[in-house]
Amino acid sequence: MKIAVVILNWNGVKLLEQFLPSVILLSPEANIYVADNASTDDSIAFIRAHFPSVKIIQNKTNLGFAQGYNEALKNVNAEFYALVNSDVEVTENWLKPILKTFENEPKTAIIQPKILDFKNKEYFEYAGASGGFIDKYGYPFCRGRLFDTLEKDNGQYDDNCEIFWASGACFFIRSTAFKELRGFDTDFFAHQEEIDLCWRAFNKGHVIKYNSESVVYHVGGATLQKGNSKKTELNFRNSLLMLAKNLPENRLLAVIFVRLVLDGIAAVQFLFQGKVKHTWAILKAHLSFYGLFYRHFKKRGEFQSEKYYKTKSIVYLYFINKIKVFSAIFVATK
Repeated sequence: MKIAVVILNWNGVKLLEQFLPSVILLSPEANIYVADNASTDDSIAFIRAHFPSVKIIQNKTNLGFAQGYNEALKNVNAEFYALVNSDVEVTENWLKPILKTFENEPKTAIIQPKILDFKNKEYFEYAGASGGFIDKYGYPFCRGRLFDTLEKDNGQYDDNCEIFWASGACFFIRSTAFKELRGFDTDFFAHQEEIDLCWRAFNKGHVIKYNSESVVYHVGGATLQKGNSKKTELNFRNSLLMLAKNLPENRLLAVIFVRLVLDGIAAVQFLFQGKVKHTWAILKAHLSFYGLFYRHFKKRGEFQSEKYYKTKSIVYLYFINKIKVFSAIFVATK
């Protein structure tokens, strides 16, 4: 089969029990794999007992999202990869429009479906909504989600358009592009590695698209909850590392300086909210970034496009101008 659905799992037997049956039932076009990151629960035994058709790849240790997928995909032979979180519910015919796009558009390397909230199915889901973008300072946002504000799905993003990044919750990529880009950056461990991969793909001239005809529902926060300070640390650190790797060199220092200042403001805000662990997480993220800056600067490709961002400052638009929906960004910036 042309496409392989690969689900990364770590101690997620309850999620597999809930969501794996629908993936198998509604994916006749695909081979199904579970890549297990050295789970200590009954995940492997459960799959073998109930779903013998599912192929199992066992990583020896918990390698996180980035390296976990990199290692697992060495064992998958397919033209296209569908990297799907274990807390995703798929829908009927979710693979057909993706396959059609890949086959008709050879320059399209990465695709994201419409991602709705499993817990509130009329709304977009935080992790990807209907396709991702970043601002000048590397802050990610989505069509359908700006910071913590989620839009209701009223069909306003029912199109197939180019985006800047696709969500790792449900991430389709050509295997040739994945290998050309050498996969995810394993230093990231988890969080924002998919944005980094898309940015590197963008700098190499690949096209990243959103396809609304494919719909999935995502629970979100199944591995690290939103309020987890480790998640805060990884998000802040990895976002800075991504800038060091992918920004145009003439903007690099200025943009990173602004980001460090804005991160500092966020840390102070956490402190006043009594969230001391998150303030400390940002400090640790910055210290780690300083130590890793040169290592990631050396990873830079031959070309970095200056047309990477959708708007100058999503922070300013959201918090100062009170812009809460994606469609209003461009009205505010005209």
